[in-house]
Amino acid sequence: MTKLAPRQLDEFLKKPDADVRAALVYGADLGLVRERCTALLSAVAGDPTDPFRVSVIDATELRSDPARLADEAAAQSLIGGRRAVYLRSADDSAAARFRDFLADPLGDALIVVEAAELTGRSTLRRLFESAKNAVAIACYHDDNRSLPAVITDLLRAHGLTVSADAKAYLVDSLGGDRQLTHREIEKLALYVGGDRAGNADAGDTGESTPPVVDLAAAQACVGDSAVISLDDLAYAVGDGDLSAVERAFTRGLQEGAAPIRALRVVARHFQNLHLVAGLANRGQPLDAAVKALRQPIFWRYTGRFRAQAGAWPTAALGYAIARLQNIEAACKQTGAPDAALAARAMLEIASKSPIRRGLRQ
Repeated sequence: MTKLAPRQLDEFLKKPDADVRAALVYGADLGLVRERCTALLSAVAGDPTDPFRVSVIDATELRSDPARLADEAAAQSLIGGRRAVYLRSADDSAAARFRDFLADPLGDALIVVEAAELTGRSTLRRLFESAKNAVAIACYHDDNRSLPAVITDLLRAHGLTVSADAKAYLVDSLGGDRQLTHREIEKLALYVGGDRAGNADAGDTGESTPPVVDLAAAQACVGDSAVISLDDLAYAVGDGDLSAVERAFTRGLQEGAAPIRALRVVARHFQNLHLVAGLANRGQPLDAAVKALRQPIFWRYTGRFRAQAGAWPTAALGYAIARLQNIEAACKQTGAPDAALAARAMLEIASKSPIRRGLRQ
């Protein structure tokens, strides 16, 4: 049982197979890694913090005490039930220990191994993927395909439903880190009153209607911590300011924005420029074309937007949009260096800016 289909993963996290002795949970989204590790520990021990049934080991301890893994796996719980061992911050240096353990496992404890992103050449990952009594669970950043379900499920856990426009806003506003998504949704649930959801008033025997998270609540509570950085990034690309592109992209990542999200913000900016430039080419006044956009341009960017719309040829804007979309697809490939790919593409587009070159149509 080395590979789990998506539909099998939820079942495994709730009830790990008894013949699976170790589970490697790894990936770039450390928030999701921790979430799935906690789910496995809870499934085995009930309480992931129970010191009688869960033993926590740091990878550095394993390096200094190689026998610790086998000893903890063989230990019996004083209060009964299956035990779990949680190995944190593992890397390829643990591969030899697990090769020996999986060849002749002692006890019945489940070893839950937490690791950061591991490439296809990782000896630890390859060991878990090939062992019959182990599984490897990859954790990728949430994107617009997975985030809607995550948001719905998290709000449902608080007794809340969400409107379509609020969900769209949350998908666009939340980054790719699952831990950050959890914190933002918990804050939103408290704001809307999710802790009281489903509790009928005394004497009310009818079914209560779950509160709905609407767009106003989502916008009021979930302020996008990275939106200003990403807007600055989009305009820096349009201006051709390479140093500003690097600064804004780095700041956006530090504030929780995923590289794919940064690409989408920049692509949306260039799509708006393309629409306005196309209308202007057909004779519509530039100001009127800007006002025709479905989402108004924030006042602080109005002058720069008009300058970029008047400077960029529509063909160059079309190329930029296609380039950003192609890079987004490349970033979704397993093991792709998404941050590096995104940065390179945006710098390339910025270098072609007619504003940077001092050109005008």
